[in-house]
Amino acid sequence: MAGQLSPSAFVQRPISFGTDGWRGMIAADFTFERVMQVAPRAAIALEQTYGEQTQNRLVIVGYDRRFLSPEFAQVAAEALQQAGYDVLLSESFAPTPAFSWAAKQQNALGAVVITASHNPAAYSGLKVKAGFGGSIPPEVTAKIEALLGQELPSVEQPGTLQTFNPWTSYCEGLRAKVDVEKLRRAIATGKLTVFADVMHGAASGGLEQLLGTPIHELNGNADPLFGGGAPEPLPRYLPDLLHQIRTYERRSPDELVVGLVFDGDSDRIAAVDGAGNFLSSQVLIPVLIQHLATHRGFTGEIVKTISGSDLMPLVAKLHNLPVHETAIGYKYIADRMLESQVFLGGEESGGIGYGNHIPERDALLSALYVLEAVVDSGMDLSDQYAALQAQTGFTAAYDRIDLPLASMDVRSRLLNQLKTQPPQEIAGQSVLSVLDIDGYKFRLADQSWLLIRFSGTEPVLRLYSEAATPERVQQNLHWAKDWANSISG
Repeated sequence: MAGQLSPSAFVQRPISFGTDGWRGMIAADFTFERVMQVAPRAAIALEQTYGEQTQNRLVIVGYDRRFLSPEFAQVAAEALQQAGYDVLLSESFAPTPAFSWAAKQQNALGAVVITASHNPAAYSGLKVKAGFGGSIPPEVTAKIEALLGQELPSVEQPGTLQTFNPWTSYCEGLRAKVDVEKLRRAIATGKLTVFADVMHGAASGGLEQLLGTPIHELNGNADPLFGGGAPEPLPRYLPDLLHQIRTYERRSPDELVVGLVFDGDSDRIAAVDGAGNFLSSQVLIPVLIQHLATHRGFTGEIVKTISGSDLMPLVAKLHNLPVHETAIGYKYIADRMLESQVFLGGEESGGIGYGNHIPERDALLSALYVLEAVVDSGMDLSDQYAALQAQTGFTAAYDRIDLPLASMDVRSRLLNQLKTQPPQEIAGQSVLSVLDIDGYKFRLADQSWLLIRFSGTEPVLRLYSEAATPERVQQNLHWAKDWANSISG
């Protein structure tokens, strides 16, 4: 791995919080010394913001399965303790949502979680969760960053440090939301077969704990290199799962087969149908809306990001459910969950959360609901999706690509072009409308759409499109690439 890195990769970058925490390259950016700096300042920011509500100084500390994660968590816990905070330190790895759950259940100030989510193996990170059970808002991350330049206040005596099992209460909470016995019975009788690729991450063993019965778990061992890939639920990282499902010999014609995929810290999900086809959350969210409205009577608002499929509001309309659209990033969905009655909130990258849970995306709860949708309907996931397409009269394909740019100057030129001279026609289709709450989303005459967004921190152009056919999707994306090259050339 070292041979692939240039010397510039080891220049220490400033500590900066993105949309969900601080991430950096292990040993270069993410070091024990810096974790010791960040953790107590995160607690101070949490106390300044939420201290009057909690009336305590308790902080949860958790971690994922990455290289040195337990050690980073131990250092964070000790730094918090020395700063006068009481600490509950996890005694094992667990999903990030488990620590958000613990923060709420324990009425803590919040949680500090050592994880880099779906990033490659060279990275680690630190997420900060609030006591309400979700990510802190931008104004709190700004407080943390401001505190990094200040000395820590002196304390009369250190806080306490105890350990806890993060799985116990979390699993109890999830089981209460699902008919686990029905799922267990379906597996025991051969009606349902479950494969799960946990990608060497924090979901390892989670489904078996929840269901109380064995399943076909893949990549459940600890591997700091993640098999040479990244713990991200994308088809290119799932060759074993796709192969195993495609070659699986069913015990009966009626046997239902489901594959589930979890990212590194188990807050994002994807699935694989019984034929071995990858299904993103663009497919899963409409299926989940249909299942939870039909079989569980869920009500409330559907919250989607602007990159979410047009099928989502169409399925919501079948059940007279209101829809709210946000910028991309789960934090916007979580904010909505704190101020409105939300049925489900989801993003195209795999994060799905529920109004009956904490304001946090949770892959294991989503997995249980997906299994429940299959058992209750008696239908393969793709068959359920096809039925929704037929019912709504909507058929579409979707794809997303990231286009590296030569520099941030090129990024500025492209952004200025979109602001001052937006296209009136894209790939032969006239532009009907433009939505600019996050990048520029162009709705075209054939009802396809193209979304052009920019990374806020690097010269990368993010392109998304949904259209009636895969060919039309690629035409839109190729148009966007050609447009970008013509401006930046």
